[in-house]
Amino acid sequence: MKTNKNGQGGETDELARAYAKAFAEFLATGSEDALHAGYEIGRAALADGRSIFDIGEIHHSNIRRALARMRPPISLGRNLDRAQQFFCEILSPYEMARRGFSDALSALRRLNEMLEQEIHRIARGVHDESGQLIFAARLAMDGLAHDLDPALRDRLQEVGALLDQVEKQLRRLSHELRPTILDDLGLVAALEFLSGRISKSANLSIEIRCTLKGRCAPTIETAVYRVVQESLTNITKHAHAKNVQIHLGKVAGNLRCSVHDDGVGFDAAFVLSSAIHNGLGLIGMRERLIAVGGTLEIDSVVGQGTNLRLKIPWRSK
Repeated sequence: MKTNKNGQGGETDELARAYAKAFAEFLATGSEDALHAGYEIGRAALADGRSIFDIGEIHHSNIRRALARMRPPISLGRNLDRAQQFFCEILSPYEMARRGFSDALSALRRLNEMLEQEIHRIARGVHDESGQLIFAARLAMDGLAHDLDPALRDRLQEVGALLDQVEKQLRRLSHELRPTILDDLGLVAALEFLSGRISKSANLSIEIRCTLKGRCAPTIETAVYRVVQESLTNITKHAHAKNVQIHLGKVAGNLRCSVHDDGVGFDAAFVLSSAIHNGLGLIGMRERLIAVGGTLEIDSVVGQGTNLRLKIPWRSK
C-alpha cells in the first residue's frame, strides 16, 4: 500500500481514504465504532511500514479539511478534542510496538548479564578449582618420587611437565572466558592484554589509540570488549591482515570504538544480507550492542580491508 499525493498535497491512497472516513465519522458522532476503526487503521499502517510522520501528515490534512468545513454552531473545542482522541487511538499500535521492543530489549540485556555472570562463574571454577586439583596432583607426585627408582622419577617429571602445560592452557581459557583484568582495571587494560596475546600468537600488529578518561558502566565495557574480541577473532581467521588499529574515544556523549584492518575485506552488503554473517558472529555483536543501546556499522571492500564502528551512549561506572 503506497502513499500517493495529489497536487494539493492531499492523501489519495487507501490508507488516507480510510483515515478520512473514520476521522469524519468520529468528529460527527464520537462513536466507539469510528474510534475502533482508527485503531485498526493504525495497526494496518504499522504493518505496512508507515512511520509516525506519515500518520501525522495524514492527520494534519484531515484537521485542515475539518476546520475548513466547520460552521457555527459546531464547537471548535469539541472537534479538536475528538481529533486528539482519534489521533491517540491511531498511534496506540505504535506505542504498543514500542513497549514490546523496550521489553524485548530489557529481556536481552538481562540475558546478556546472566550469561556474563555464568561465564564468570565457569571461568573462576576453571581457574581456581582446576588449579587446586593440579596442585594436589603435584603434591602426590612429590610424595611418590621418594619411593621410586630414578627411571620412574624421570617419568614423573614428564607427567609434571604435562601438568604445567595443562595449567597454562586452563589459565588461558579462564582468561578468554572472562578476563579478570576487565573487572579490575577496565576496558582499555583488558583490550591491551587481549591485543598483546593475539598479536603474539597470530603475528599481527595491533595498535590501540585511546582518548577515554575514566571508566564507563560495566555492562558497556563488557559489550565493547566482547565485540572487539569477536572482531579480532574474525580478523585472525579470515582477513589475512598484517595491521589492525583500534580507536577508543568519547564523542558527543557516546563511547565510540572502531576496529580497522588492512586485510582482504569482503562484500559487506552481501554478507550482512545472507546466512554467511552467522559464521562471523555479526548477529551476536549487534545483539550485545543493541542490549546497551548501541549500534554497529561495518564498511568493507574486497581487497581494501574492513572497518567496524560501534557507538554506545556513555554511562559512567
